Amino acid sequence: MHTRTRVLAPAVFAFCCALGLGLSASAQAEPLYKVGATATGIPFTFLDVKSQSIEGMMIDAARAVGKAGGFAVDIQQTTFAALIPSLTSNKIDIISAAMLRTPVREKVVQYSDPVFSYGEGLIVKADDASDYRRMEDLAGETVGAQVGTVFIDELNKRGIFKEVRGYDSIPDLMRDLALGRIKAGFADRPILAYQLAQGTQNKVRLVKGYQPVVMGDVCLIVRKGDAQTLAEVNRGIAAIKADGTLDRIIEHWKLN
Repeated sequence: MHTRTRVLAPAVFAFCCALGLGLSASAQAEPLYKVGATATGIPFTFLDVKSQSIEGMMIDAARAVGKAGGFAVDIQQTTFAALIPSLTSNKIDIISAAMLRTPVREKVVQYSDPVFSYGEGLIVKADDASDYRRMEDLAGETVGAQVGTVFIDELNKRGIFKEVRGYDSIPDLMRDLALGRIKAGFADRPILAYQLAQGTQNKVRLVKGYQPVVMGDVCLIVRKGDAQTLAEVNRGIAAIKADGTLDRIIEHWKLN
């Protein structure tokens, strides 16, 4: 009896130690957050056809924030209009996209500290030489913007246009503009500038003299009341701002 006890004791002890180490490792494991991003927001978020993964400035920023903030990220492709519903229904944990902060959105979700700031841009057909400077310069015309953006909200609120058409993506907006179905389109200026700079779209142009109305901050977005995730995200943002990582990301995507 005593012999059996002496043989089993080391095995039981080793098992307990292994179990303890497993629990310790599990307790120290980084949390994994699902991050929603769109496939049509170049250069902020887009589908890289070579890797078949979502890439872009806000993807690089989310990964860097996660590394600095102590959590891992799993990028989930989501349409722009579905980002907030996916967040509030717990399908994703964080939004990382060109979704400007607005009072209406802040009633539903929480925004992190700012990552980047910009306003809307105006595009018209390439053969339209008019120097539009304000939204009012297009009063009475049919215009378009991406569904779910603050820009389409602003266009509708003004009530000065013949019609405001909504599009699922900026490429869809550009296509209808090139075909003459709308007079002008409004969208995120950095995204428009980047896409037009690629030289693949020569039927529309970005109006350089246009003065944006809706200026705002691009942030990471979490569920309302999720104080822990917000704190981790803001800690990561502060860190990548302090060590220059964010500046390097912005420079890489030519947004400064």
